[in-house]
Amino acid sequence: MGAIRPARPVNLICGFIANDPDLIGRAVGLLARHVGEVEELSERWPFDFTDYYEPEMGPGLIRQFASFADLIDPVALVGIKTLTNDLERRLADECGVPRSQRVVNLDPGYVTLSKLVLATTKDYGHRVYLRDGIYAESTLHYRGKVWESWPWTYPDYADGRYFPFLDRVRERLRTKLSDRFEQADRRQEHQA
Repeated sequence: MGAIRPARPVNLICGFIANDPDLIGRAVGLLARHVGEVEELSERWPFDFTDYYEPEMGPGLIRQFASFADLIDPVALVGIKTLTNDLERRLADECGVPRSQRVVNLDPGYVTLSKLVLATTKDYGHRVYLRDGIYAESTLHYRGKVWESWPWTYPDYADGRYFPFLDRVRERLRTKLSDRFEQADRRQEHQA
């Protein structure tokens, strides 16, 4: 029988899609107020693998990611996805568009040493139900020192353009985990 252990903390990230860099900046700032300091903003890329969001958000969409300094418990992803849905509605209200129409798409997820997990409200065969209408998807996995896609990975994630950003997030996570475990070991030594 395997031993039950708590999950290791993970590094929160969020992807943002909009046709206005200022709207992405506002969304990043709003999210940071709730989840903590932004550690890094990625470069911006044209969101040109699909036109899925254009009817709702307009043409000329761009994608940018933010990673956050504070590590989280993986189960916190449910609350964060609920929060990002609320922030999407708030930004729609502020821009004077119907709440059913987004002006910014927020896609929260997390990076571990072995994978990228994204939260979603849509069920599918490869997604796992968490709770409160939120599912999780392992979107990429890290093997042999490279990110690899799955058959279901979204084309923009599979393309590789985001891999350098994800590599930096992963390396900072490795450092944070190492520092955390070293501090715990030192505390145990002093208590002994």
